[in-house]
Amino acid sequence: MTLALGCIADDYTGASDLANTLSKAGLRTVQTIGVPAEDLALPEVDAVVVSLKSRSIPAPQAVAASREADAWLRARGAAHVMFKVCSTFDSTDAGNIGPVTDALREDAGEAIALVTPAFPETARTVYQGNLFVGAVPLNESPLKDHPLNPMRDSSLVRVLARQSRAPVGLVDLATVARGVEAVRERLRALAGEGHGAAIADAVFDGDLAVLGAAALDARVSTGASGLGLGLARALIAAGRVAGTAAGTGAGAALGGPAACLAGSCSQATLAQVAAAEAVMPVHRLDPGRLLAGEDEAGAALAWAMERIGDGPVLIASSQDPGAVAALQARHGRDAAGHAIEAAMATIAAGLVERGVRRLVVAGGETSGAVVDRLRLPAFLLGPEIAAGVPVLRTTDGGMVLALKSGNFGGREFFADALALMP
Repeated sequence: MTLALGCIADDYTGASDLANTLSKAGLRTVQTIGVPAEDLALPEVDAVVVSLKSRSIPAPQAVAASREADAWLRARGAAHVMFKVCSTFDSTDAGNIGPVTDALREDAGEAIALVTPAFPETARTVYQGNLFVGAVPLNESPLKDHPLNPMRDSSLVRVLARQSRAPVGLVDLATVARGVEAVRERLRALAGEGHGAAIADAVFDGDLAVLGAAALDARVSTGASGLGLGLARALIAAGRVAGTAAGTGAGAALGGPAACLAGSCSQATLAQVAAAEAVMPVHRLDPGRLLAGEDEAGAALAWAMERIGDGPVLIASSQDPGAVAALQARHGRDAAGHAIEAAMATIAAGLVERGVRRLVVAGGETSGAVVDRLRLPAFLLGPEIAAGVPVLRTTDGGMVLALKSGNFGGREFFADALALMP
């Protein structure tokens, strides 16, 4: 296998989003869970997205895992590796976007890395280095309240500089508008001044093609799925990839019981859980009882098995931001998050042991915990449920899943997902 593009994603739902974007753009794409084993059989593909759960772990661990993934991708011919991050740039001043970008850039022998989380199609744009969600700066939007990585500064130059070893520069929109060569010149100038990374503005869809072509000059870049789209288009335009129709990895219907799990506390997921109550039974975990040592996972499984023979069920740990903040204040941010993720993973494993082969999971951290517990090695891409969320079929054909970032999808997401997972 010789890859045209290698990608390292810092969470599983973001990896699905990127893999879906690449597949829609014409790249034959597989998503793996973790760095693949040497004997994992994969089809001939143009791109592999290695999914890590590295967004919220200590920076040294994130760097080590990303370097391992990079080595695997380079060994299979990837000349360019993109580090995929969230389109809201979720990170703290300790990382992990800066430390991982620094490490991958240095390993690749590059002086500077282009960085942008922009994806205009999903209302994420960058102007003068500031990240906007729709018409408002990130720090004024509801998306600022991520429970593990809250984002209180929309200036990505400042955010990335606080977690990087080298200065961070800006490729502004006026430069991007002048085209690929202007971006290349700006990157060379910033590198000559000692900058190790450059935030790139992007407001329009066409800006992504410019940035993708410029990024391909180097061996590494960092961005959200919008940059992946730009890279895919540049690879096809350069004749390095033939381009194909989007994948249809959903395959034959599996049938049998289906279940949904919701661990995200985003406003979008809260609304989706509320909408699901009209079409399926919904059970809400009590995080307080869970953190007090009660067997909430066992109770949820028992509840589900009484009902799942009649149709899909949904189990949710999602709470509004105020309740989450109170829980974190009482028990600690990490302890609360890890306990809930572990419970959701235990529930997922119990459901699969009892015959569930169709599973919808909402929330990046929850999805990571669930897929890790189930030990699923890789996925083929199926039809798109909502922007950035494809149906995923395990390469052995035994399960179909949907892994959704908290902010993605419309109000009827759970019903929409199950309709595409027969």
